[in-house]
Amino acid sequence: MTHPYLDIHPDIAAVLQASSPVVALESTIISHGMPYPQNVATALRVEAEVRQHGATPATIAIIRGRLKVGLSREDIEYLGQTGRDVVKVSRRDIPFTVAQAATGATTVASTMIIAAMAGIRVFATGGIGGVHRGAERSFDISADLQELAITPVAVVCAGAKSILDLGLTLEYLETHGVPVVGYQTATLPAFFTRDSDFKVDYRLDSAQAIAQVMHAKWAMDLHGGMVVANPIPEAYAMQRSVIDPAIAQALREADAQPMDGKELTPFLLARVNEITGGHSLAANIELVLNNARLAAAIACAYQGLTRSAQPAG
Repeated sequence: MTHPYLDIHPDIAAVLQASSPVVALESTIISHGMPYPQNVATALRVEAEVRQHGATPATIAIIRGRLKVGLSREDIEYLGQTGRDVVKVSRRDIPFTVAQAATGATTVASTMIIAAMAGIRVFATGGIGGVHRGAERSFDISADLQELAITPVAVVCAGAKSILDLGLTLEYLETHGVPVVGYQTATLPAFFTRDSDFKVDYRLDSAQAIAQVMHAKWAMDLHGGMVVANPIPEAYAMQRSVIDPAIAQALREADAQPMDGKELTPFLLARVNEITGGHSLAANIELVLNNARLAAAIACAYQGLTRSAQPAG
């Protein structure tokens, strides 16, 4: 099916037509996740990492009202330089951004939607959104979680962002039937740290094993996606004794200056980076690169299974 508002880069379209592996990448990590120029440099490094490991990267955004699968260097530079002035687009915002011919950076949720439109099943990001601390009062729950319940894309991440309530995030995902798979770990990574106090649903130790579960899930027409939680490399992981107090301080500061949901996560990540003297940004970059490597391996394995399941001739 051709979507009238969707533009797939010709190189990516050819790869998809050939049933070769593609990894989707989001764009709010460029505009809202990191400062310039590290954001642009990281986006280009992530694309290169995907290519190096056998898959084709497809960075996704909305550019002048068009759903773009595959961005130019100029598009990435624009998103990076414009930063938080770029519209942050989740599911609810897509039709308004398109109708107004505006440019927007896609969140996990909207990246999943556009990736699924293009036929891409694997997506690499930093960390998913989730249930915010204090959500029993604010009801602040990321749209990422509901999207995972309905859209057939596997999201490779370093767990949920550690600024969130990890326990409630897992409960929400369980309620909506979203499996959380730990890659070579039985505990949920907490973005900057390799573990947390919470268990994942399943531990799988290879990209092939993860791809087999994806293939079985969607072959049975079981809707929704999957979280693949990939711990940050040990050499770059932060100690909980360092990151937890920084998060607590950032949360106190956020409480003192109320802001809407779209502003909260970028504010918290920026403040944590300032409080840790830039260490959290360095960790963030490394975990994204690590997720890109695993996502490429999963995409390769999944496409191999898909091709072998197709009838001959």
